Amino acid sequence: MKEIVIDSSTQNQRLDKFLKKYFSASSSGFIYKMLRKKNIVLNGKKDDGSSILLEGDIIKVFFSDETFDKMRGLDNSADEYNYYKKIDYKIDVIYEDENIIACNKPANILSQKSKANDISINEYIISYLINEKGYSLEDYRLFHPSISNRLDYNTTGVILGAKTLKGQQELSCALKERNITKYYICIVKGYVKKDIRLKGTLTKDNKINKVSVSNTEEKSNIETDIKVIANSDKTSLLKIHLITGKTHQIRAHLASINHPIIGDIKYGDEEINNHYKSLYKLSTQALHSYITIYNNIEIKAPLPNVINRIIEEEYGNLEF
Repeated sequence: MKEIVIDSSTQNQRLDKFLKKYFSASSSGFIYKMLRKKNIVLNGKKDDGSSILLEGDIIKVFFSDETFDKMRGLDNSADEYNYYKKIDYKIDVIYEDENIIACNKPANILSQKSKANDISINEYIISYLINEKGYSLEDYRLFHPSISNRLDYNTTGVILGAKTLKGQQELSCALKERNITKYYICIVKGYVKKDIRLKGTLTKDNKINKVSVSNTEEKSNIETDIKVIANSDKTSLLKIHLITGKTHQIRAHLASINHPIIGDIKYGDEEINNHYKSLYKLSTQALHSYITIYNNIEIKAPLPNVINRIIEEEYGNLEF
């Protein structure tokens, strides 16, 4: 018999969900069978798996050592853990507490991997936690840290991630209820005369990974608030409040009103993109997730050097 004691990092979840993660190599059917036969009990009593775990709860497991290790899939977890441990992580941490982490994502890196061999900001975060924060193999077996918001490959700025189950639950709830406020800085083609609040309908074409926007308030599913910070002859510096968070929303919404983001290959203007690439060596879109406010905490990501240079040379010294 083995005992599992629930601590603060594993509480506030259903018993069956915890068991499915803990015994990662077992099937759901096996878990429920063991609960029915009282081979797994919670605080000395039979449970159907629906109870919410609390700190200090004790789960008793009546398996042989061989079955216990087999159902946990220990070899797979160890291989994954060691893989992450060896990653040469490159991460700019801008905020961290017991449950969440925020970093400043550079351009030209995925938020999450799309193929098995990809390395994304998510892998960097896991490697950082293992190598710098003492995240153990047992910690990894019980919870895989993961990011909670995504930025496009060429977009820079604040990425939020969960270090613990509690952090994941809190971030998921905050995102769902829109209790996380996000502000972006971008430079767009053309002279934007005044602040704009846009509503519209966004439709995605999955085959080409591109969206189209219809700017109408009827049945709108996106909303973007635009504030003008400064103008030059050919461009405008904008602060964007992302009210909804759909794929390519800011990029497509601005392009739909003829103010595409400079450097944006998919939705932008080729002529102005080439000009800024030649003049400033701008190789990515000038869009940066600047400030994220979570639980009254302002998390601010410094602007990339190339965007800072454009702002200083074209708009002067600004505070925003």
